[in-house]
Amino acid sequence: MTVDSESYSENVRACAVRITESGAVALGGLYDLTAARLVRFAATITRNQHDAEDAVSSALLKVVSNASKLAESRSPWPYLLQMVRNESLVVLRRKRRWSFAQGLVDLLPWYRVDHLEQEDSIRAIWMALRQLPTEQSEVVVLKLWEELTFAQIADVLGIPPATAASRYRYALVKLSYLLEGESVEGETVEGETVEVQHE
Repeated sequence: MTVDSESYSENVRACAVRITESGAVALGGLYDLTAARLVRFAATITRNQHDAEDAVSSALLKVVSNASKLAESRSPWPYLLQMVRNESLVVLRRKRRWSFAQGLVDLLPWYRVDHLEQEDSIRAIWMALRQLPTEQSEVVVLKLWEELTFAQIADVLGIPPATAASRYRYALVKLSYLLEGESVEGETVEGETVEVQHE
């Protein structure tokens, strides 16, 4: 974890300690600190803003019932990400369907972006991320936006670090082709065939 990630994780721990001491009334601090980032991550799994918000809410309610686990965790931020991932998977199982046809609005942040060029870039990246398998897009979000190491990503996702690194590498190759507007169907990357479905 980078220094910023470590201090962020310690801020998460401090919020969890306050929840342990004060109960649900202190949940607002953790929510304010983490909600936007957690929803962004959950949306890579659920592919839907509302489902992502439900998953985050469920995870935060579980934190209230046992905040000491989060407070005592070796790495509170990755631990909370893992909780949100688990809740996102529960939401998917409950729905029993994936909705890839949802508008891009589901993945865009809640705040207004003033620069059209930046908005177009974000839109292009999220559209490309949506074309990747969930297993790859969640690794990209955890690595690039949450600045986790492959070992931490492995802990969050319950996979070996080498698998996390491999998924990240293949995702970046696919993303580069998608963002350049080229077809990647049947491209070979280090001996393995890379497939991306175009709609």
